[in-house]
Amino acid sequence: MNNRTYESAVLMNAALEDEQIQSIISHIKDIVSKNDGELIDFEDWGRKRLAYMIGKNKIGYYAIFRFKAPPIVLTKLERMYKLDENILRHLTIKLTKGALEQLEKNKVQTAPNVTTVPETTAVEVKDEKIETKENDLN
Repeated sequence: MNNRTYESAVLMNAALEDEQIQSIISHIKDIVSKNDGELIDFEDWGRKRLAYMIGKNKIGYYAIFRFKAPPIVLTKLERMYKLDENILRHLTIKLTKGALEQLEKNKVQTAPNVTTVPETTAVEVKDEKIETKENDLN
């Protein structure tokens, strides 16, 4: 089959325990891997304040998945997203070659540059008197 590259953004209920959230994340990863898919990248954004309330929730837990998989995986993921009441919103898109190139370019730009910082040396500061006029204080 022809594998395509997808990006799936999932917004979960932030009131869940960390173990429950990790369980949902691992379940999504399992669906991709068990159906001849390959997880390329995973971004765990964590808990963020929502722009507007979604189902009485002010805070959501964000997770972004990038993966290569056959199109059948999308139907299985969409079904799982809709049946799980702890997933508030989801969006899955097919990434184009231009989008993949831009992601690689962004990774290179945001890669941390390791530089050594010279040790600071103590600097001697002399006491100086600052003269003020009475008019300056009023």
